Amino acid sequence: MAAEQFSAVEVIRTKRDGGELSNEMIDWTIDAYTRGVIAEEQMAALNMAIYFQGMHRAEISRWTNAMINTGERMDFSALADPSGRSLPTTDKHSTGGVGDKITLPLAPLVASFGVAVPQLSGRGLGHTGGTLDKLEAIPGWRAELSNEELFAQLSTVGAVICAAGAGLAPADKKLYALRDVTATVEAIPLIASSIMSKKIAEGTGALVLDVKVGSGAFMKTEAMARELAETMVNLGADAGVNTVALLTNMDTPLGLTAGNAIEVQESVEVLAGGGPEDVVELTVALATEMLAGAGISDVDVRAALNDGRAMDKWRAMISAQGGDPDAKLPVARESHTVLAPAEGVLLKLDAMDIGLAAWTLGAGRARKEDAVQAGAGVRLHVKPGALVRRGEPIATLLTDTPEKMERAIELVQRAILIGSDSDRPDMRLILDRICAN
Repeated sequence: MAAEQFSAVEVIRTKRDGGELSNEMIDWTIDAYTRGVIAEEQMAALNMAIYFQGMHRAEISRWTNAMINTGERMDFSALADPSGRSLPTTDKHSTGGVGDKITLPLAPLVASFGVAVPQLSGRGLGHTGGTLDKLEAIPGWRAELSNEELFAQLSTVGAVICAAGAGLAPADKKLYALRDVTATVEAIPLIASSIMSKKIAEGTGALVLDVKVGSGAFMKTEAMARELAETMVNLGADAGVNTVALLTNMDTPLGLTAGNAIEVQESVEVLAGGGPEDVVELTVALATEMLAGAGISDVDVRAALNDGRAMDKWRAMISAQGGDPDAKLPVARESHTVLAPAEGVLLKLDAMDIGLAAWTLGAGRARKEDAVQAGAGVRLHVKPGALVRRGEPIATLLTDTPEKMERAIELVQRAILIGSDSDRPDMRLILDRICAN
């Protein structure tokens, strides 16, 4: 058996003492961990050292590339439509929030302009919803596609939302599970490399990042969200992927729904030219950035929502994956409406508490193997900034398991803050745009 190039203790000590890991050290570390040469407790120690000492840009870039090299890379360079026209590719990644159904209207909207959108998505865990969980509320729709099916659908329809294959950056799956149980999830170099290793391996030509900030987001402060966004944008640039990020507000849930089937319903409303204005605003902003990254500008993005082009793509995309776009969506058996406790301006509807309520009702999962209820969730009747009267409906809670209702009611009541007009909150949705430096 060949001798190892480094020892785990040597790598841990280097980072623990504030040193910079060499390219060779990083390549060996990721490979050795994937092979099982580095033990879990040793990688846990290195993760903690990275959490406290951080990483330079070159280190994070090399770490990300090493993770990519543990698996396959997808290549869309030969992608073309049925007429033979070459198709540029563009993708979006959100860091996760409450009511964040943007992928659903966004992918078909961008595809309606002749750009291919390979949207590899995930499932929800905890208070944030999962794109695949939402779409699986549609009867017949399937998330698992082979690479051949993925390419064929991109060529004919132009948009795919499906599960990421296990072959993309497999080291990330192992590292993520370890970070989750060692309190190192928040380490920005490790978050950024986790997200970007999969997105770069996915092979898209352009990438737009929706980095959430606020109570319902992973990053609670704008400073933390900005650091993460800048790190990921630079990683994309270093890998030759045209990458930009938007910092967006997640103090309040997006739209008027947090759940699965009810978010699909709201997404269809947006595709039909309606829907909540904040969902439309963010969908159009992200679509504009994605199209620009693919070389398309000076187009009326909102018009494609109003004239049916985006809806046509949605129907084709859902049908191609076995779903029935005309099928009735599941409806929860039990409901309860929470009323305003006082009169005044709704100053706050805390995204974290609404997300936890939707999760409690069955819309999300505590463990990856848990099932979700398609009909569960929270439907909002008002948003912050609105004038409400005592006894007016604020939110309706939906579930198939009524024994979960009491705790969810408590969470929604806790989410509500009513005050005077002089305290009206800042309602900006898009806080900033981050480019590579």
